[in-house]
Amino acid sequence: MESLGACTGGASPAAPTPSAPTAPTPSAPTASTPTPVRAPSRRGVLAGLGMAAAAPLVLGAGRTRPRGPAQTARATVLRNAALVLTMDPALGDGPLGTVANADVLMRDGAVAAVGTRLQVPPGAQVIDASGKLVMPGFVDVHTHLWQSSMRGGCSDRDLFGWLADCNRATFSRIPAADMYRFVRLGALDAVQAGVTTLVDWVDALPYDTTVQYVRALADSGVRFTYAMFQAEREAALIPRVKRELLDPVPLASAQVATHAARAIQGLNRLHWELARDLGVMLNSHVLERSEQRADDPIGVLTDIGAFGPRLLMNHAIHLTDAEIAAVAAQDVRVSHCPLSNMRLASGIMRLPDLARRGVKVGLGQDGGTNDTSDFFALMKTAIGLQRARSQDASVFPQVHDVLRIATLGGAEAIGMADTVGSLTPGKRADVIVVDPAALNFAPRFDWVGQLVFNARPENVHAVFVNGRPLKLGGRLVDVDPERVVREAEDAAGRLRSAS
Repeated sequence: MESLGACTGGASPAAPTPSAPTAPTPSAPTASTPTPVRAPSRRGVLAGLGMAAAAPLVLGAGRTRPRGPAQTARATVLRNAALVLTMDPALGDGPLGTVANADVLMRDGAVAAVGTRLQVPPGAQVIDASGKLVMPGFVDVHTHLWQSSMRGGCSDRDLFGWLADCNRATFSRIPAADMYRFVRLGALDAVQAGVTTLVDWVDALPYDTTVQYVRALADSGVRFTYAMFQAEREAALIPRVKRELLDPVPLASAQVATHAARAIQGLNRLHWELARDLGVMLNSHVLERSEQRADDPIGVLTDIGAFGPRLLMNHAIHLTDAEIAAVAAQDVRVSHCPLSNMRLASGIMRLPDLARRGVKVGLGQDGGTNDTSDFFALMKTAIGLQRARSQDASVFPQVHDVLRIATLGGAEAIGMADTVGSLTPGKRADVIVVDPAALNFAPRFDWVGQLVFNARPENVHAVFVNGRPLKLGGRLVDVDPERVVREAEDAAGRLRSAS
């Protein structure tokens, strides 16, 4: 039996990156300063793709192959875990479906079985999980991985100051090759912290830079949704990117991103029409600050017909009672970013009110304004903010609530609950193993509570996506972290020297 303390893959150098393209970065409106535009028709955007269809698939020959099911490991058994949190009450005890002293069988990239003393298939890899906790990987429903380029920046700014002095001042100056380095750094940080699925909201980029952004995500091995924004003149890139860059990657999917605001309602409508044609969700920042009510985002999303289950609203802090009722009635999905909202002085989401009405909510790191990929801290903050505001320790969410939100709840919010979020047999084998035998975690008292209040990323000893190990024995597999950090530092140096 192999121990989780032994990494089976040796470190290898990071994938080489091509030189930066010369194409300029198109400008894009932001949520706080919308710019009126005249949106083209959906027919015009799609008709303009004839020449694009002839372009080669960029993630093909001559480039690093993206990871996917074809590289899935043979059958793997996590043997004799002290506690398995399946997130499926039908499989175990309580709301989290907990099973003590159990095995988890992963086969062909899927969860095959959870139970005690499972039969080991011939040729299966057996990993000793004695004394450890096993659970589904975290689902990050809202992030901006490129913002690893400015961690800790603008620490004394609110949302609007951060957008002006850090976000806009940095994004447009990152060349394609360095975009790869920043995104890969952020993606690997998320993976090592136990994130197995993420939604990356990406503002307008030229095609060549998008190639490197998607390549960095694919190379990390994480399951990802690329939510892409484009202004009017480049809107045809949205379906092109989905077809040429995302569809060929087995672990990738797409969303269309927008900034809902009355001043750019025509563009919002175009984005919604593209999302419908492509069969994907629309993803918009909404009411992160109370001042953004002047943009009337809820009214705009309603008027264009997007207010429904194929809409993911990020932040949604300053909703009225009537808006919360409408969100629930129309099954709109919401991402909650408590660490970012706290850092930017944006406010506290009305999470208990949304929960009472059954709104599907997931947790989001929100990129650079979270400053860390620590999902345990994110869960703890989601609980703590509500308790601090209400002065009531019984308020929603409780520990079991936030663990569900971080996994199956996030999968529900992005329409992937039939694929990930729980260890239900048949779902994809996106699994993490947590080691509680550490100074910050031990001794055992209430392991479920300790997962939220004590655990840190360094307690994540193994990460599997689609059954493939990305982290074993506390180390990333086939990754040289020192080189990843060094290349990101070099890229950051170039960015600072060019400012």
